[in-house]
Amino acid sequence: MLELRPNCECCDKDLPPESTAAMICTFECTFCADCVADVLRGVCPNCGGNFSLRPVRPAALLGKYPASTERVLKKAGC
Repeated sequence: MLELRPNCECCDKDLPPESTAAMICTFECTFCADCVADVLRGVCPNCGGNFSLRPVRPAALLGKYPASTERVLKKAGC
């Protein structure tokens, strides 16, 4: 099950579960679409992989399967 992390690891922008701007790599590193395009140029700085749009979990299932509240941020920047 995807964690649905709450923020961009690069700029710390909020990415709520319903966000269509959240991008993830195969290891679920999470970045906003702007950072993926403008800063990372489509390559994950953690694993070197590419990105896909993060799926949106239906709101009716968030109670049973909540999104993560743990914020992850690259301390050294992107």
